Amino acid sequence: MNTLNTQHKEAFLEVVNNRRSIRAYDQETKISKEELTQILEAAVKAPSSVNLQPWRFVIIESDEGKAKLAPLARFNQQQVATSSAVIAVFADMNNLDYLEDIYGKAVELGLMPSEVRDNQVPAIKNLLSGMSDQSNRESILIDSGLVSMQLMLAAKAFGYDTNPIGGYEKDKIAEAFDLDKERYVPVMLLSIGKAAESGYQSYRMPVEQVAEWK
Repeated sequence: MNTLNTQHKEAFLEVVNNRRSIRAYDQETKISKEELTQILEAAVKAPSSVNLQPWRFVIIESDEGKAKLAPLARFNQQQVATSSAVIAVFADMNNLDYLEDIYGKAVELGLMPSEVRDNQVPAIKNLLSGMSDQSNRESILIDSGLVSMQLMLAAKAFGYDTNPIGGYEKDKIAEAFDLDKERYVPVMLLSIGKAAESGYQSYRMPVEQVAEWK
């Protein structure tokens, strides 16, 4: 392994090994829109089924937004109150609507031959248009889970900390922030900021216990 690869591996492992779920943040630390945009740009490099990128984000950082969120996240008040922002991650049931735009842009940027787009777009439309709502929901939740994990790692690489939150009013969150609750499926909340505590280390089962080689 060459020196550059070793450095990349070590940098990545430092991010992974130092990530903690943080519940109390330094309230003096604010993340600029520009920097948070860069973190999101890194996050959305995550893979998704046929590259439809069904994730959508609502960045809740204003006092008004946090006041609206607080009663919906009753058991996570500290994260809401002290973090620089809380990112609500949703999965878009209408992800197929973006197919032609995504593949057209790929051709425009020279990332995909036009003949590949012309073959794949109708094939994907045919496949996904016949998918049940349940199957579509399962697929977009997997994709949105991938982007959420990548977002947490990206935040850590930028020097910030996060906490994934599943305990909130999922049946109310979309409408509270002016989204169609039939279209946008809540995935999780992610608080982000500069840790005011070190966070707890936790035990992970050994690979030998969770993996099998066949």
